[in-house]
Amino acid sequence: MSGREACDGKKLVRSSSGLRMVPEHHAARSPFGLDEPPWVPDKECPRCMQCETKFDFITRKHHCRRCGKCFCDKCCSKKVPLPRMCFVDPVRQCAECAFISQKETEFYDKQLKVLMNGATFSVSRGTSEKSEPMVCRLSNNQRYLFLDGDSHYEIEIAQISTVQILTEGFTPGEKDIHTYTSLLESQHITEGGNTRATGMLLQYKVPGSEELTQMKFTANEDFNSNKKLSAAWLAAMHKAAKLLYESRDQ
Repeated sequence: MSGREACDGKKLVRSSSGLRMVPEHHAARSPFGLDEPPWVPDKECPRCMQCETKFDFITRKHHCRRCGKCFCDKCCSKKVPLPRMCFVDPVRQCAECAFISQKETEFYDKQLKVLMNGATFSVSRGTSEKSEPMVCRLSNNQRYLFLDGDSHYEIEIAQISTVQILTEGFTPGEKDIHTYTSLLESQHITEGGNTRATGMLLQYKVPGSEELTQMKFTANEDFNSNKKLSAAWLAAMHKAAKLLYESRDQ
């Protein structure tokens, strides 16, 4: 564990509802997390907001823990894990939110571990053509990217402005497709064909400066095993960028 991770160890406390374990200080929370939504007041939802069934003594109303809307039991019956909001146990969600949460489970169960285990890239900074091999990994508290080689860099996830995943492959009429994710603007990610992630451009702000710093990560071609590991890490970073944008946009 790095000094940064040791200093940033977060103390977890129970939320006021008792259903969540959250960092004691808001600044220590994961940048991929979501805040709990405000619940639609009971008096403002006399009917299910999905099927419009009228609520009465028999048909009770339930709030989706992810969107906060009111639903009948039939439209809000699924209990699904919601790690982005730090719920300890699976919680009741509407069908639409349950589908999204189930898709995110892969990130928390698999891709987050890939990011924390790290991968090796050739890294160059700014416009320099000089690069050095570095191991890049996500910190255990999910708040930093650590780059270790002859040099050492720590990039705060919250200070990342753009992530550009570089891919190569073939789609009809195109070659060397570049995938772009903007975390400050609502840019859609384009995917298609038999593409393979080969690198990443990262722009971020250094604390105390308003200027953007750029780093380029290129997957090493030395060993097939390392190349596969790097491609898996880039794919996980692609998903992380999407979640990061959603967290900022809420």
